[in-house]
Amino acid sequence: MEDAERECQKIFSNGDAYLGYFKGMLPHEKGKYTWSDGTVYEGDWEAGKMTGKGNIIWLSQAKYEGEFSGGYFHGFGTYIGSDGSVYKGSWKMNIQHGIGRKQYPNSDVYDGCWREGVRDGSGTYAWNSGNRYIGNWKKGNMSGRGVMKWFNGDVFDGFWSNGLRHGTGLYRFSDGSYYFGTWTKGLKDGPGTLYPAGRMRMSKHNLEERECKRKKQLSYNFSKKSGKSVIPKRILSKKISSKFLRGSIRLSRSNTSLGHGDHSNSARENPSHERSCAMSHGIPDGQTERTDDMTVAYEREYIQGVLMKERVRNMSKLSRKSIHQFKFSKEVRNSSCMNIFDGHRSNYLMLGLQLGIRYTVDEITRVPMREVRSCDFGEQARIKMYFPSKGSKLTPTHRSKDFYWKDYCPMVFRKLRDLFKLDAADYMMSICGGDGLKVLSSPGKSGSFFYISHDDKFVIKTLKAHELKVLLKMLPHYYDHVQAHDNTLITKFFGVHTIALGHRKKVHFVVTGNIFCTELRIHRRYDLKGSTHGRFTHKDDIDESTTLKDLDLTYEFYMDRSLRESLFSQLSLDSAFLESLQIIDYSLLLGLHFRAPEHLKSLLEPPDSLHNPERTDNTSVDGVITEGEFLIPPKGLLLVTHEPTSVSTTPGPHVRGSTLKAYSIGDKEADLLLPGTGRLRVQLGVNMPAQATHKLTHDETDTSEVELFEVYDVILYLGVIDILQEYNLKKKMECAFKSLKFDPITISAAEPKIYSKRFLSLIDRIFPLRP
Repeated sequence: MEDAERECQKIFSNGDAYLGYFKGMLPHEKGKYTWSDGTVYEGDWEAGKMTGKGNIIWLSQAKYEGEFSGGYFHGFGTYIGSDGSVYKGSWKMNIQHGIGRKQYPNSDVYDGCWREGVRDGSGTYAWNSGNRYIGNWKKGNMSGRGVMKWFNGDVFDGFWSNGLRHGTGLYRFSDGSYYFGTWTKGLKDGPGTLYPAGRMRMSKHNLEERECKRKKQLSYNFSKKSGKSVIPKRILSKKISSKFLRGSIRLSRSNTSLGHGDHSNSARENPSHERSCAMSHGIPDGQTERTDDMTVAYEREYIQGVLMKERVRNMSKLSRKSIHQFKFSKEVRNSSCMNIFDGHRSNYLMLGLQLGIRYTVDEITRVPMREVRSCDFGEQARIKMYFPSKGSKLTPTHRSKDFYWKDYCPMVFRKLRDLFKLDAADYMMSICGGDGLKVLSSPGKSGSFFYISHDDKFVIKTLKAHELKVLLKMLPHYYDHVQAHDNTLITKFFGVHTIALGHRKKVHFVVTGNIFCTELRIHRRYDLKGSTHGRFTHKDDIDESTTLKDLDLTYEFYMDRSLRESLFSQLSLDSAFLESLQIIDYSLLLGLHFRAPEHLKSLLEPPDSLHNPERTDNTSVDGVITEGEFLIPPKGLLLVTHEPTSVSTTPGPHVRGSTLKAYSIGDKEADLLLPGTGRLRVQLGVNMPAQATHKLTHDETDTSEVELFEVYDVILYLGVIDILQEYNLKKKMECAFKSLKFDPITISAAEPKIYSKRFLSLIDRIFPLRP
């Protein structure tokens, strides 16, 4: 205390009092300060500010004991609130920041990482009810990979977003059964597989009685064949009505904040209902029980929490993907969210790709923007760079092997990214960020393999040497086409690169936008060419990520008249452009997001609520009027006048251009309103609403007297892909030579002009005019 005066007491004009040491006129070293409102601090001071160790007590009896800096809680300390909550851990400028443990007034406990006063990072939350979550957090909510264990023994291990299950995961029931599938905002959404456990018994009489009640209540005829729907579809008859039924289901649910009630209960499955559903379907006539000797699994498909399809499968006949899921479920049993995906080795190619893109995009951004010149095109317009692992004057050190890098036509792709309204920094962060790239398997026979950015915005595909040449050759024409047509549906190219690791073979890459980077889950993906030869997918190999083909598509899509005209007009321009470049074999990539009808939400209610004896034949359920066995729900997809302040107008990685106009609202620019979910901007190829109809065959119905159709509300996402296959005479001769083995349509499509006609014929067939 050499710099401080001796201890003394001072009373200030505002009523505050200080007893301790001073440095000049300021409290310094040790001292006790009492504010006029009764708050007391006792501890270390430095030049008039609380700095060091001390404790402070407020009139409300809240207290803090720990480290201070510059008058703030800063460092390690313990805070006891007036409500009884206790936090012990790290602080930064009066805010919980770092590692800490908090016990809430209701005895809930969180132990883990904090960021600026909220739970963020890895941590454990234990509810007073006995539920427990271990995993990642973001902005105070469960987000990322995590494991939730309920007091009754149920466990969910998978991905979360904003406090709700979101993404893939595994739900293990307390009886040992498993469900492996996908969720969206807390609801099952997409394909999954239920693996029952133990012996399941149910009499045939009870089963038939339950099915009879369900038919009367939900207007649905259960199918006894595997692979058929197990929920009431909107089935229409031409003889009964020509009006389409529409409906939707809300994705969002109320979310009580943690620390103010048992929020975890809202995320639980209904195990009794789940298992009862498993036992009530797929039991053949005359069979009264299913034993462990005949182990089965239930392959299911959900849309916003509603069970749409179910297929009963013997374990011996499960697809490879389902068996992999089953093996995964066994491994998860004793694993935590922290170690399941550990052990992946570094991918030198991926790291080299990230380093190269970061370097060249950063370098080209420094060059003043100018108009693209003819010399900016061609194979010789490139940046070449050597990246030694030890680093150089121009390149950083890295953990990959030494590699050579080429960046083709950098000025052109910089201008293209500008036309697509992509910010250079956002582009680099998506591809080159610390989260790395995800590896995808090839969806076709090309032999290419794919990476996808961690935020799903960009797809990086390997190219063959001849595809690289075609792309560089067509680039000047492509650039002109993109400038002339804002709404083009042709693949968006953002960069072309080559990597050579040591003396190994060169690998060519192209970066494109991901058509399926959307706010809504894509339930079906199709690659359509208008051909029939080999254009189907085996049912056992289909899951949510499978890209289906022409013969797998059994729907027709009815759209708003103006939206349909805009789509046809642009696809005609795009196909004419590809025809002029002698391009063949391109595809229409189509993604479907299905909306579950509003009246099917009753399936999410407790089983007892489905059998209310007070209901009559003509009544109303959640605003849905029932007439006998036909439900008339409200509209689920609404086109409304565009309001820029109500929707995001930021262009995505695969789209740019204007908002589309809709005939149904007076040819005004349109937004898509999804009741209970949100509002989206309608653009060409993005957020395009339609009604999908599927004509049922006699095998799928119980009657042949009327024509029946399944009708669904869907949202379409589409684009033209695979545009790097150039027509040549040699290919035509090879097709002619093997004519006996080829579908006639495929052979005739070798001519670019014929191919474009076939492509437009495909569009006309799957998007017919309304009758």
